[in-house]
Amino acid sequence: MKKTIKNVVFILLFLTLGISTAFLAYLHFFLSDDRELSGEWTASLDMTEQTAVTAFIWLQEIEGVSVSLEEMEACMQELTIQVNLTFEQTSRSAGTFHCHVVQESYDACRQDAYAAFAAAFQELLAERLSMAGYTGGMDEAAIEDLVTETFGMSTDAYLMSYGPELLPPLEDLQAYYDGSGTYETTGDILTRQFDSGGDVTTRAAYYIRKDSHLLLSEGTDSVPSGLSPDGAPVVYTLQQPAN
Repeated sequence: MKKTIKNVVFILLFLTLGISTAFLAYLHFFLSDDRELSGEWTASLDMTEQTAVTAFIWLQEIEGVSVSLEEMEACMQELTIQVNLTFEQTSRSAGTFHCHVVQESYDACRQDAYAAFAAAFQELLAERLSMAGYTGGMDEAAIEDLVTETFGMSTDAYLMSYGPELLPPLEDLQAYYDGSGTYETTGDILTRQFDSGGDVTTRAAYYIRKDSHLLLSEGTDSVPSGLSPDGAPVVYTLQQPAN
């Protein structure tokens, strides 16, 4: 079973990276770009696939529960975390930047993820109870009452306390994305120097801007697992140009 799960995860990663590579090639060869970066940009990190796979693997460990990855993906929809990035260009190829994860967006994404997980968990619980010959109510309210009576808390609270961590910790996301400093561009490479106290961390990314979209790709080797879903490029959308 664990080997099957690993194969599923590998296939998903391979397909995602293939699509990302094709998208990068399309942008590079067929679209003209704009080197002006000044303005406020927003990215929505899509956590849907990551949460679905995490929930699926956890449920596979429960005896008597049968669920497919496709079913979990159908439950987990539009789960995103917002990241804001501001550039102020001070010369043709350099300037300053500020980036941060929107905590309210993270909290809302986490709540929605566990709400969706709870709904799927309740359906599976009802199915298992039915197979065991349970004759009580099987609607959503009845199952929720049963969970509360059994565990002393709601389904959402139970899964948050004893289930898997569906999202990477907020602190890890902030450690990777949050920061400010200076940047410069050389060809298709955007280099940012993050100032943190007395330390300076430098990160380089392949970048393409087209109209109101900015694509940053740091490569799978440089992005910590889970922080940029599947190592895919992050696409920022221009919300407000610089004055």
